[in-house]
Amino acid sequence: MAQSAPSSSNTRPPERPDSAWAAGGTMFAGVLLLVDGILDIFKGIAGIASDDVYERITDYTFKFDVTAWGWIHLILGVVLFFVGLGILRGAGWARGVGVGLAALNIIANFIWLPYQPVWAIVSIAIDTFVIWALCTDRSKPVL
Repeated sequence: MAQSAPSSSNTRPPERPDSAWAAGGTMFAGVLLLVDGILDIFKGIAGIASDDVYERITDYTFKFDVTAWGWIHLILGVVLFFVGLGILRGAGWARGVGVGLAALNIIANFIWLPYQPVWAIVSIAIDTFVIWALCTDRSKPVL
């Protein structure tokens, strides 16, 4: 008598993504990182070019010179752009780095909120989706 092991119909192969939303979301997250990087580059250039572009905040705990904020956004923007390209190319390192940089960008934009509230909230929303999309796609190992 040959007996077969009971099969579980609830298991999925490990290489299959949990949902099509997450798998498609990873590609969209790469595009959003590119867009977020470009937005940060523009914010950085505007801050470096002229201190008068952004409103002066007098009683703010995290007060930096606007030029310093410009350099922070410019550097973050360039790195986000290239990590977004890495995600679109399917580089395994880019997913983990993308999550970390998106979290760092959320913190930077939260601190930047008094200077440009609308654009800071847009960037925070983009980065939140990027983190969700990169963390829920299990089609490839992260590292």
